Amino acid sequence: MSSIAEITDDNVSNIQDYKANSLWRLTLRRIFRQRSAIVGLTILVMLTLVAVFAESIAPYDPTDVLIGVEDVKRREGPCIHLLGCPEDKPQHIMGIDGNVRDVFSRIVFGTRVSLRIGLTTVTFAVTAGTFLGAISGYFGGWVDNLVMRFMDVLLAFPFFLLAIAIVFVLGPSLQNAMLAIAIVSMPGYARVVRATVLSVRETEYVEASRALGASDFRILFSRILPNALPPLIVLATLGVATAILDTAALSFLGLGAQPPMAEWGTMLGSERNQIFSAPHLVFIPGVAISITVLAFNLLGDGLRDALDPRLVHAGVKSE
Repeated sequence: MSSIAEITDDNVSNIQDYKANSLWRLTLRRIFRQRSAIVGLTILVMLTLVAVFAESIAPYDPTDVLIGVEDVKRREGPCIHLLGCPEDKPQHIMGIDGNVRDVFSRIVFGTRVSLRIGLTTVTFAVTAGTFLGAISGYFGGWVDNLVMRFMDVLLAFPFFLLAIAIVFVLGPSLQNAMLAIAIVSMPGYARVVRATVLSVRETEYVEASRALGASDFRILFSRILPNALPPLIVLATLGVATAILDTAALSFLGLGAQPPMAEWGTMLGSERNQIFSAPHLVFIPGVAISITVLAFNLLGDGLRDALDPRLVHAGVKSE
């Protein structure tokens, strides 16, 4: 009798997997019809290539001080030979910073740091938030009250102020800044997953799996949580942009990445007083942050349109 139940449950699982695969194929087609998603994805692919091949692209090590190596001055402006800069001068297409380092090399290596910040921070926040939201919504009762009250405490504080307080307690460093941003971002993911679990746990196919003897773990992670993936993907994509921006802000305040690390927020913070005397040192890392955040926001907006259940159902009917 148990073997019959297992076979029946496996058949249900196979049918659901087939439907899920069909839905995801439709979703991918919808994503590539979104112009904002294509633009954002194109920019992110370019940034990823820059991060992967940073050693080949950057002409200098990001921490190399060029005093005594080249005839350059502190905070010297960009020198591009194709635009008329004398050939006898060393080329620095984005200029020299206050510590006589090549700005272009630091921007290139900063791409790697910023992408790592965003992806690592969001991965931690999504994993922890999904786990807490899932057990809270599925088991309910005192577990739900305990987890959600903890989330409410985190939400009671201003987002950035709480991150600053956490870094202040743990100590200024890039790792602690990433951990602080992940902790304060966690409630958003937990609430989304909890809402999905609450709406799905009493559905007929979940009840059928429970009647067939499926364990709580299998029901939760193979039946219920897949329904939370679309909103989680959208929220996580937008969350990467927020994580990069907030970590750069902490670094700007001296609480994140510490010199001489090539991180865009640190570059802004160290040269913030040179806005009029050497504007390129503030403008260039600011533009780099803006482009990266814009790319993730465009991709997130496109994913939101593609994964909207109402639009997906409309697409199914039309096709």
